Amino acid sequence: MRTEWKIFAPIAVFFLVVGVIYGFFTKMSEPIGVVALLLAGATCSIIAVYLAITSRKIDRPEDRADGEIAEGAGELGFFPASSIWPLWTAATMVLIVLGPVFGWWISLIGLGVGIWSLTGWVYEYYRGDYKH
Repeated sequence: MRTEWKIFAPIAVFFLVVGVIYGFFTKMSEPIGVVALLLAGATCSIIAVYLAITSRKIDRPEDRADGEIAEGAGELGFFPASSIWPLWTAATMVLIVLGPVFGWWISLIGLGVGIWSLTGWVYEYYRGDYKH
């Protein structure tokens, strides 16, 4: 199969072609649009090349005609348990953003709460029930 890169390659070609056509028809009177389209094409090209190179290095059972479903079984990854720390981090951002509106002292409180909440989120798996 190895179709990952085949998804991004046509998108990259589309953006590059449309960028050149757009630049031709606008006579470069709006260079930001041309640059945006060309950069979008370049970004999709980078992703397509990365996926093409990576797919050659990985041997997956779904890429072979004789591959079995059971060959792909195994650990899928680490999925964390529910956590309260993203809520506290979001509340921190609310305090920091509301600071310039109602008073800078609220942003200072938000920075203090932010240090606490971000530290709790980062070190969540180093203490308590989920310690590794």
